[in-house]
Amino acid sequence: MKDKVYYLTSESVTQGHPDKICDFIADSILDAFLKEDKYSRVAIEVMASNNKIYITGQITSNAKNINIEKLVRNKIKEIGYDDINIGLDYNTCEIIIDIIKQSKDIGAKVDNGGAGDQGVMFGYACNETEQYMPYGIMLSHKLVERLDVLRKKEFLPYLRPDGKSQVTMKYKNNKVDKIDTIIISAQHNSKVDLSELRADILKYVILPSIDMNLFNENTKVIINTVGKFEIGGTIGDTGLTGRKIIVDSYGGYARHGGGAFSGKDATKVDRSASYMLRYIAKNIVANGLADKCELQVSYEIGIEEPISFFIETFGTEKIPKYKIYEIVKNKFDLRPNEIIKSLDLRKPIFSNTSNYGHFGREGFNWEQIIQI
Repeated sequence: MKDKVYYLTSESVTQGHPDKICDFIADSILDAFLKEDKYSRVAIEVMASNNKIYITGQITSNAKNINIEKLVRNKIKEIGYDDINIGLDYNTCEIIIDIIKQSKDIGAKVDNGGAGDQGVMFGYACNETEQYMPYGIMLSHKLVERLDVLRKKEFLPYLRPDGKSQVTMKYKNNKVDKIDTIIISAQHNSKVDLSELRADILKYVILPSIDMNLFNENTKVIINTVGKFEIGGTIGDTGLTGRKIIVDSYGGYARHGGGAFSGKDATKVDRSASYMLRYIAKNIVANGLADKCELQVSYEIGIEEPISFFIETFGTEKIPKYKIYEIVKNKFDLRPNEIIKSLDLRKPIFSNTSNYGHFGREGFNWEQIIQI
């Protein structure tokens, strides 16, 4: 029988990518309100362009001491943007704030335990990596996180905050076969020679991050494809919350309902239900019930019980699928308030999720493995 061969590509971005600036700011605002009032209702959208930060959305909270402008400037500084010439300046950027309260009609239903919106959410896990995530997206995250670390430690002092990675994996008979292509675009200052940058990124970013068993002379490595990448941040591109939802989830290896995560408190099932489905899917795989698992759930605004729930194991299940349904039904509660309680989602933990993916990382309750 002929081998089944296919290729799948995932990408990730650094903290200083314009879209991630926005996600980080939105989640930092959310955390600030949750820290003072754990029942805060927050739905924040951020746009960044041309040294301007626009903040809008809805907040209903008893928190009184939040200086949003000061918070935003501190977070931009934390990323590393302190000069308009590299894309953004925390000191001089214009910050425009236009925030209103949540709709009373929606709020009343959420108070009674209903979903904060209608929508469709997915969760996924597989046994390709020790994190129960697809290899390509985990490597993409690892590469940009290493770029950020080496920049902040000034080990590669010519690096600037903006950057992207892209990894293409070759699969054979539904198993990882090798790394086919790695692409990195790294913002840099005007003084570094491109040949030096490319050699450094290969040596200090790529080679320490990969499994050498999956890397060979045929693996294509492409660094700063078009050459110079001096202009970045909000000068090079416009940023927006929620525009990296595939980066945030499974890198395109699984479906996505379309709802973004960042800037939303846990009453918004776009976020909390996606976390819960990841939790369930990971535990199905980690407990040996299937090699791959994708879950879907849907909600109606203001209603507690999900409208639908679906499990797909792609023929990899080790027990009959109806038994997996029974285990999930008996072990996990998908009502919004129960999700929040189960995963402890009223704590100010969300700014830590906004870079390098929301899944496959230690320290979050939805990544815990339990016996089911």
